[in-house]
This record gives sequence, structure tokens and C-alpha cells, in this order.
Amino acid sequence: MADMPDVSAPASAPPASSRIRPSTWAVVLAACTGQFLVVLDVSVVNVALPSMRADLGLSAVGLQWVVNAYSIAFAGFMLLGGRAADIYGRKLMFLVGLGLFTAASLAGGLAQEGWHLLAARAAQGLGAAVLAPATLTILTAAVPEGPARTKAIGTWMAVGAGGGAAGGLIGGVLTDALSWRWVLLINVPIGALVLIGAALRVAEGRAGDRRRIDLLGAVLVTAGLAAVAYGVVQTEAEGWTAAATLVPLLSGLALLAAFVVVEARTAVPLVPLRVFSVRAVSSANVSMLLMGSATFSMWYFMTVYAQNVLGYTPLQAGLALIPTSAAVVIGSKLAPRLMARTGAKSLAVAGVLITAAGFGWQSTMGVDGSYLTAICLPGVLMMGGAGLASTPLATLATSGAEPGDAGLVSGLVNTSRTMGGALGLAVLSTVAAARTAGSGDTAEITAGYAMAFRTASGVLLAGAIVMLLWLPNHRAPRPTA
Repeated sequence: MADMPDVSAPASAPPASSRIRPSTWAVVLAACTGQFLVVLDVSVVNVALPSMRADLGLSAVGLQWVVNAYSIAFAGFMLLGGRAADIYGRKLMFLVGLGLFTAASLAGGLAQEGWHLLAARAAQGLGAAVLAPATLTILTAAVPEGPARTKAIGTWMAVGAGGGAAGGLIGGVLTDALSWRWVLLINVPIGALVLIGAALRVAEGRAGDRRRIDLLGAVLVTAGLAAVAYGVVQTEAEGWTAAATLVPLLSGLALLAAFVVVEARTAVPLVPLRVFSVRAVSSANVSMLLMGSATFSMWYFMTVYAQNVLGYTPLQAGLALIPTSAAVVIGSKLAPRLMARTGAKSLAVAGVLITAAGFGWQSTMGVDGSYLTAICLPGVLMMGGAGLASTPLATLATSGAEPGDAGLVSGLVNTSRTMGGALGLAVLSTVAAARTAGSGDTAEITAGYAMAFRTASGVLLAGAIVMLLWLPNHRAPRPTA
């Protein structure tokens, strides 16, 4: 986000300190570590997927669900987790979420069957959905409003971006040096230490609102999205007209329709439908969904291409994606200042077009591709553009919300991006499998991956058109020096 002048204090107030008290750093550290873990586990398993498949005998569909089970549970229950922190207390929900996340990591690391691992990943996602919203509320409650809080939030955001960017490297190091199990087991000692520190140093607090929680809405939206994703995955083996595909697809759509009905009628909905009447909110969330559906799958296909086709080890695959990871961080850092010059809408469209160009380039991949042209440069374009586009889309969404809905809209943006990624991976994996048609030939496998990237590029171009026609114009204020 752009650096904004602090206008919260009256003119006569003494300038607020930008220093965070030493006694508060323990709280900031706990919040940032919790955020790092939940973001890390979205991507850390990618380079370990081939090893998981070989060890547990997972099918190609099961391999996708190692990623999707976490993402769907995480996105589907994130809004519920945020509401629970307000009602039951941020410290309690932080401890509950981290405890569940840590226990599920242990179960996943010790899994002996494929379904054990998938169940553990879903439980991890649920724990992350409870933990993630509590991390930011704990941090903002511990640090007074002003420059110190801005500094703390900046640290929190950087740690989150670092978790996503570091996933490939950390996963590669652990898989090569130890085994794939350690990409999950590493969470256990870290989680235990943070649990102890948070129990001792974090103060309890809640918003004072004892409204009932919309558990039914959360269950309906999560089950509906999971059923739709499962139905899409089934098309790989069964086709679009088979009962094994149609039943979960139609059931998922029915559950999502029921969610809309429940949200329209319940007194305290999980997602008040009125927020979607705001153009900026609805258009930015649809744009984030489309962009996430393409960019999330990139990490999956790039890691399996590097290992299955180019013969990279897990560590080499992780190292190969470092420039790609750095690109998304740099793009995110540049976005606030570029927004001040171009406006949020223009930058979002430009970022998505750059990302689409990277996907188009990646779709020319071959069996004997070089690192520079088959992984590095297209990856930098894909993720650099994504970094440029994400910040303006989030800014547009939150700027269009009423003050009382800002937190909800922020959660919606994250949910749209994460759920778009889960559904996009299911669709693009099916596209790749349809092109490969069960062949084990390396050239055919590569052609399947290339088709997935080509399809994703088309989705991004469609997303750019949606943004041009639907996003409102909005220019960010110029950041202060």
C-alpha cells in the first residue's frame, strides 16, 4: 500500500513515535510468524509433490488436492475466522488456529496413506483460516496508531510476501536434505514455540460484539466451492457428461445458491450481500478471482515441469524459482508509487497484460528448454506483473467499501484470490491432462503443461478486458517522502 500521511491525531498532539517498544516486539514477532506459516504452506509443498506421489502412491488428481485441500479450507473459512476473533477474542482464536495448524502439520508429516495427507492438509487450511485474521488484529491492538503501527504492519506484510516467495526454496531444501515430510513437520517446533510465546505475552481482546456466528454460511460456501472443484477435477477421468462429474458440480452450485439465500435472510450474515452492490468491490473481486485462477497454478506447473521434464532435483527447482519469487515482491513494492502516477485501474490492467505475456512465453516451453528462456524470464514476467496488479485491485476494493466493511472487503479479496487459485488449478490441470491423454512420453507431458499456460494466458486477457470495462477509475494519492 502507498505510504499515507498520518491524519488520525489532532494537530496539537505531539508527534507519534515510529519506534516499537521492545516489550511489544514479542507480540509483533508472534503475529508475523503466524502469518509467515500460513502463507508459506500455500506454496511450500509444490516442489515436494513428486516425492509425495512416489511415497504415498497418489494419483494425479490426488496430487492436485494436496494443494487444493489447503487452499479451499483456508479461503472458505477465512471470513468465519475473522468474525470469530471479534466475538470470542483475538488471542483465543490465535491460539486455537495455531494449535490446529500445528497438530495438522504433525499429522500430515506422519501420513502413511494418501487420504491421511489430504485430510491433514484440509485441517491445516482450517487452522490457517482461524489464525490468519487474528494475526493482524493482534498486531494492531498491540501497537498504538501512528508511525509505529504503520511500521509494524509493513513488517507483517513483508513477512507474508516472503512466506509465499520462500516456499519453493524452503520446500526444495527440506525435501532434498531430509524428506518431503519435513515441509510439514518443520511447522511443529516453530508452532509450539509461538504458542508458548503468545500464551505468555499476547493480551486478550475482542470487539465487544456478542453476535452469533454464521457457521451455516461458512459451511455452505466452503462445501459448495469444494464440490465444484472436485467436479472439475473429475472431468479428467470421466468427461463432462458423466454422473461422477455432474453430481458434484450440480451439488456444489446448489450449495452456493443456498449460501446466497442464507446470507440474504440471516440477521448477521458472514458476507452481507449489499457489499457487492458497490462497483469497486464486485469488479475488483471478480478481477482478483480471474487473476488468481491463472497465477496460483503457475507455481504448480513450473515445479512439476522443472522436475518431471527438465530433471531438476527439488532443491534445484526451488533455487530456479528464486528470481520469480523476487519478481512478485519487487512488483508489489513498486506498485504503490506507480499507482500515484498511473491510477489504480491502469496499473492493474498493465500488470495483468504483463502477466499474460509471461504465460504466453511460458507456453512455448519444450523438452530441452534452457533455464533462462523456459523458467527464469517468463517466470519473472508472470509474477512481476501479478505483483503490480494485486495492490491496485486490493486498493480499489477497499476504497469502494464503507468504513465498517473495510475488514470484510479485505477478507473477500484474499478469499477471491485463494479460491480462484484452487479452482483455476483444478481446471488447468484438467486441460493439461486432456492434452496429454494419459501418455507418459515427456514431449506429450510438456505439451500438456504448455496448453495449461496457453489457456491461463487467455483467461488473463479476458480478465484485462473485464477490468477495462468494469473497474472504476481511481487515482491513489501521491506518497509522501
